Amino acid sequence: MISASLVFATFFAGFIYTIAPGPAFLALFTLGAAKGRAPGAWFMTGHLVGDVLWSVAALAAIVGVSQIGPALFDVLGICCGLYLIYMGARAVLTPGDGAAAVIGADRPLVNGIFFGLTNPKSYPVALATFGALVAPYGDRITWGATPMLIASALVGFVAADFILFVAIGLPPVRRFFSRHGIWVTRIVGVVFVGFGAKSLFEGAKGLVSARP
Repeated sequence: MISASLVFATFFAGFIYTIAPGPAFLALFTLGAAKGRAPGAWFMTGHLVGDVLWSVAALAAIVGVSQIGPALFDVLGICCGLYLIYMGARAVLTPGDGAAAVIGADRPLVNGIFFGLTNPKSYPVALATFGALVAPYGDRITWGATPMLIASALVGFVAADFILFVAIGLPPVRRFFSRHGIWVTRIVGVVFVGFGAKSLFEGAKGLVSARP
């Protein structure tokens, strides 16, 4: 039987994983502040796809059933890095009128899905977060318990997303962006390029070190 403490730990891990600042956090606040809550909500909905995928991967690794080699995650890191550098460069080079200023503004649902699947924060942070909070219950985590744990994590994702949904539409946030939006976007772009470069470097380093 799954204990209430294990269910809560999984819920809390999902909550922390979602609300912790990172590339998606920055993209969401930039998008929501510039375009409103509706595009932000679509972005978050798309991002849930990646949240669920990587939480499942983290739980699988915790119970020792993941047989996927590290090379896959190194390749993924390189792809993530290239994607973030591309998105960041677009933001940094945004023209002064701010017409293309918002990362993910075009097709926010699709961008959210893609971002959730390629976000370099995804697997390593999911594994660290779920590992820290859920791993102590390792002897009680089985494949039979996985559906309940995924559901608990999903509730945590949604709870965190609701808080972010409220925050991105607050008038002070919108006013701040209306005054400083172009510079916020460019700064976010620089941060994205930095995240991307780090992910690219670590992925390439992993592949090189794995060579015989």
